[in-house]
Formats: sequence, structure tokens, C-alpha cells
Amino acid sequence: MSDAAGAPASQTLSRGIRILETLADAREPLSIDEVARRLGVHRSVAYRLVRTLEDHGLLVRDESGRIQLGARMAALAAGVASDLQAEALPELTAVANDLGTTCFLVVLDHDECVTLVSVEPRHAVAAVAQRPGTRHPVTAGAPGKAILSALPPGRWPLSVGEQLGAEVALVVARGFATSHDEVIPSLRSVAVPLIARGRGPAALAVVYLASEHDPAQIAARLTRSAGVIRDALGG
Repeated sequence: MSDAAGAPASQTLSRGIRILETLADAREPLSIDEVARRLGVHRSVAYRLVRTLEDHGLLVRDESGRIQLGARMAALAAGVASDLQAEALPELTAVANDLGTTCFLVVLDHDECVTLVSVEPRHAVAAVAQRPGTRHPVTAGAPGKAILSALPPGRWPLSVGEQLGAEVALVVARGFATSHDEVIPSLRSVAVPLIARGRGPAALAVVYLASEHDPAQIAARLTRSAGVIRDALGG
């Protein structure tokens, strides 16, 4: 049970999850000391947590003893909305190769957008990487606006102001969202909502530095794929 200060029901579990999140965000192996410092705990505490996560295959160590996420994490991730991922992957691949841009599927997690699966184009000179697990506030970027357009205003975060509300209204009117410089400097994105029966709102999106296609053309291609995925999932 939580105490009056709102501490997690299990501090140990919370710290273990934070280690996984820390390593996912780091994008590179970390030492025990670095993990302990980022968590704000003693090295011995971090070591015990790491050993437990290693025992479950969620973490591994390289030859120098630095820690990184283990293959078991990929198996767990594949189980998240597995049917949605399975239906989306062929369409993401087709869009990525048709447009020459990275295409990805985003789902809503509380007030954040989380990339569930991503595909880079086969023959791109300089594709933009969008790694699964990447997250950002739903109030920023084209995928966030596309998801908000599928939600009633009563379910929007309190931080949605008048300007963003007007942008979401435009998404509803034209069927797609755009962004530039909102999540990652210099990058552009186009996204469309993906609404399937019995599921929370999601979005199909592309991210790019430059494209020979205008946003409306990109949106039309994404909308076709969103329809295919929705139909495959039962409407």
C-alpha cells in the first residue's frame, strides 16, 4: 500500500523498472556506477537490482561489464498489441518504401505518445531513425495531434491550450496532422489517426528531413494504410 507521500507500493519494483527505462533512454551500455548515479541509489542497491533483472534475461553485460537491455525485452515488447503490430508492419514497410521516409506506429500511453514499431525505407540515403519505445508528450508533434483528434476534449491533457486546440480542430477537418521542429529540431512529420474498434487511439506517421511529396500526398498514403490496418483488425 502507498504511504501518505505517494511512494510506490513496491520501491524495489519501481527501481527495477526505472533501470530498464534508464537503459532504454541511454541507447548505450552503462556501468553499475552510472546506473546507480542516474537512479540516485547506492551502488550496492543498483547491483542487486541489476543481478535480478539479469536472472530474468531483461539485462545483459558486455565483455567490459557494462549493462544493456537483454533479448528478453524484445520478446516482451513483441507481445504488446501483437495483432496490431502484425497488421501494421507490412503497411509501414510499404509506406516507408513508397515515400522514402521512416514510417512508424504510435500508441497513447497516459499523456504520452509511444512508438510501437518503426520501419526505415530500404533505399534511403539518409533515413531518420525512430526507435520503438521512443516517447514524447501527446501535446507535441504530428502523431500527438492525430491522436488528440480521435479523443473527446474531455480526455485531453490539461496542458492543451487554445492554440493546440485550434490545431487539433484543423486535423479533424482535414484528416491529418503536420509538425516541424516540435519533437526533434529540423525534423518534419505527418500523421493520421488510426482508430480500430475496441482499441485506444493510435496514429500512423512518417518523419523526415525533406521529401518530394507534399504533406497532403503523404497523408493520403498513410490514410490508405490506416484503412487497411483497421479493416484487418475488424473495423
